[in-house]
Amino acid sequence: MSISRRAFSSLLAAAALLPAAALAAPRKRPSIRPRMKTLIKPPRLQPGDTVGLIAPGGYATEKSIAKARRNIEALGFRVREGASLREVNGNYGGTVPQRLADLHAMFGDPEVKMIWPVRGGSGCISLLARLDFKLIRDNPKILLGYSDITALHLAILKHAGLVTFHGPVASSTMTDYSIEHMMAVLSGPQPTYTIPMALENSRRALEKPHFAMRTVHGGVATGPLIGGNLSLVAALAGTPYALDFKDGILFLEEVNEAPYRIDRWMTQLDLSVGFSKAAGVMIGICEDCGPEHEDISLTLDETLDMHLQPLSIPAVTGYSIGHIRDQFTIPMGIRATIDTQRQTVTLLEPAVS
Repeated sequence: MSISRRAFSSLLAAAALLPAAALAAPRKRPSIRPRMKTLIKPPRLQPGDTVGLIAPGGYATEKSIAKARRNIEALGFRVREGASLREVNGNYGGTVPQRLADLHAMFGDPEVKMIWPVRGGSGCISLLARLDFKLIRDNPKILLGYSDITALHLAILKHAGLVTFHGPVASSTMTDYSIEHMMAVLSGPQPTYTIPMALENSRRALEKPHFAMRTVHGGVATGPLIGGNLSLVAALAGTPYALDFKDGILFLEEVNEAPYRIDRWMTQLDLSVGFSKAAGVMIGICEDCGPEHEDISLTLDETLDMHLQPLSIPAVTGYSIGHIRDQFTIPMGIRATIDTQRQTVTLLEPAVS
């Protein structure tokens, strides 16, 4: 069908009156790097509070659930189990809708003051696209865990602005060190709080060299604490949940991974953001991350040094975070100072309200 010159001119004139937005693509893609919202600090944990026990990643066994309950009750808290806590779907703790429903239910339950995953495992990354960030922001509460829980930490910090906590999972083997620095951060807000590294980890370095602390570049660095499990941090690069560690204290840890994989993920982060843009870099204790079956391989330290040596900012390895018993709890997004000479991390503000 043809169109007259007069009709075509009329269409052009009408289009010129439309706002530019109306002529753009019908749907805007979500921003890869939205500005992080103003931080919200969850209420402090108090004796007798209810702790929600869920499995947002890997499936939970009866043994791990029993251990988690003992840990929670020994600390003086009550346990509320998620409806799908015992579900199994492959190696996951139920389907994505089941795991998501448990997480949302705990955030929406006014009696639950802390959400504590039984374990990490894998699968949390699959929940991110469906997280209800408004629900989370409107109902701030403590979320604690490490390993695969990193995916939840980074997404919630970036899109809800809620301070969450990288630390033991509910079924972790608790030590005096881990309990002391977990409870101080979660239940005892202080203007500043200094965390020394665990003496037990230094003792273990006599038998396991990777437990030793190393200062690659000395100094003092200040910035918001942000990071987590290396493989998860790398997996989120280029997504709407990617970690932007510019001007921050980047912390990373890993377990059971060969040096060549560590190198690949570190390279990915360096290419996506750039380690030199951080205020400082803190690598935890990477358990069982030596060469596997390779005939020739760099060591873990040599691999890390390829990325840390070229920097001119404080950079350390072997600090007390990771898949280890004696780990301290890190509040995500909270400003802190690392001092390589003192081998301490000092929180510069309370992490809870």
